Amino acid sequence: MNKPIKKTVVFIGYDCNNNCRFCMEQNVRREASQKKEEVMAEMLKAKSRGSDYLEIIGGEATIRPDFLDIVRFARKLKFQTVMIATNGRMFSYKKKAYEAIEAGLNSVVFSIHGHNAKIHDYLTRVPGSFNQLQQGIKNIKVVTKELGVKIHIGTNTTIVKQNYKHLPKIGKLIKSFGIKNSEFIFVDCNEGGAYNNFFDLVPRISDAAPYIHKCLDLYNPKDERSNWDIRYVPLCYFTDYLGQVSELREKKIFKTDQVGRGAIGGSYDYQEKRKNFYRVKPEKCAKCILYQYCEGVWRFYYKKYGGKELKPVLKITEEQEKKLKEII
Repeated sequence: MNKPIKKTVVFIGYDCNNNCRFCMEQNVRREASQKKEEVMAEMLKAKSRGSDYLEIIGGEATIRPDFLDIVRFARKLKFQTVMIATNGRMFSYKKKAYEAIEAGLNSVVFSIHGHNAKIHDYLTRVPGSFNQLQQGIKNIKVVTKELGVKIHIGTNTTIVKQNYKHLPKIGKLIKSFGIKNSEFIFVDCNEGGAYNNFFDLVPRISDAAPYIHKCLDLYNPKDERSNWDIRYVPLCYFTDYLGQVSELREKKIFKTDQVGRGAIGGSYDYQEKRKNFYRVKPEKCAKCILYQYCEGVWRFYYKKYGGKELKPVLKITEEQEKKLKEII
């Protein structure tokens, strides 16, 4: 069995050219971002720990004046993967896309929160952001073809009240771009925008689940090197989709640490810290046969909605058990 890839997520700051309603950093947006020297120092430490995969998150990394310097330094350190999560707007300028790829960026995850401008721009609070995002995706694809380099392109979608009924349409839009690697993320409500405006933004998992299922059904298991996953949901609503739950899959694929001022719990073990700090399982879940694999629900979600909708799984099918064994 292959060893998990050692991955470091480096948080570089809060500055962003969007103002998403659900953003976790909404309350700390004015805090100073990491200095370039601080980011590079964390990258050096990550490399010394044996990390091969660097994920740069914010804020929006592409608006930093020193963004290309950071990417070039990552390439100099010989990270096999240099990845960013981005709203894609800066890449709507072809020159920016060209410079980033030439600097060594080889993995880009675009954030798509609606299947049209009405929903996406409402959530980002930036008119025109949807059109810029689409152009950014097109430019990255064109530039990599022109440069003759390979790049991994993926997407993420934050699931909130305003878009959960449209998830199948969002999924179809993503597939229309030729993208086969996508993650649908149930909104983190422990801090930031979704904490401040919980009932305006956070749907009940029981309401959202049927639409998430329809979106996950767009996945074609015959597509090589394709992932189409859900994150931050209890397993009781996804027993038929265990092979598409990010937290289960990533344990086998990655050994992840997170650094920077925004790191969960202020230390390296990202996966364990997430479970211990921010997610919870009510007592009744203890009798669920998936208990040891499930991270439960967000702590603040449980405080607001309680756990009545959670339903312990007492039996799974042979096919479900087979899928669980494949990914654990």
